[in-house]
Amino acid sequence: MRVVVATGNPGKARELEALLAGLGLELVLQSELGVPPAEETGASFVENALIKARHAARHTGLAALADDSGLAVDALGGAPGVRSARYAGPGADDAANNRKLLEALAGVPPERRTARFHCVIAFVRSADDPVPVLCQGVWEGRILQVPRGSGGFGYDPLFEVPGRGLSAAELDPAEKNRISHRGRALAAFAARLRAGLAPATGCI
Repeated sequence: MRVVVATGNPGKARELEALLAGLGLELVLQSELGVPPAEETGASFVENALIKARHAARHTGLAALADDSGLAVDALGGAPGVRSARYAGPGADDAANNRKLLEALAGVPPERRTARFHCVIAFVRSADDPVPVLCQGVWEGRILQVPRGSGGFGYDPLFEVPGRGLSAAELDPAEKNRISHRGRALAAFAARLRAGLAPATGCI
């Protein structure tokens, strides 16, 4: 099955390709097909994942896979949340978003820096698919006071992995894919694919 992936984020694309290898999907990035980014107007990860998947399917006529993910920090009332990629403003890069997060948490002690990554995967067979597949994953952790590691992307250098004493950016990519929010959501989606898209744990 040829599937358009609704992202232009190369780090996210690498993780998707690694986690879905061997499932008989031919993945092509929407940027390679000239699809412009969707306007993410949803108030939740589910809404935004569906917006992006339907947008990519509508522009290409292909089945589409999208993910919407972000970081929710307890001390910030769940921010940056659905605005994680745009936390420091439109067009902000990872470094700017990380700086703003550290500034927002200045003076917050380690025990109050609890946070979690959320990921929702949306798969549609067509733009108007009435029964989209939605799978989700959550990764609990804590926000460090300084960035550590050079791997990953986004907030990975600031996200401490429970019980490991490492940031997500210090993990081996294969281990990160196995335990991360995106890894868990995609594992649930892969299980649905193997079952012919029948219901599976972790999917809505």
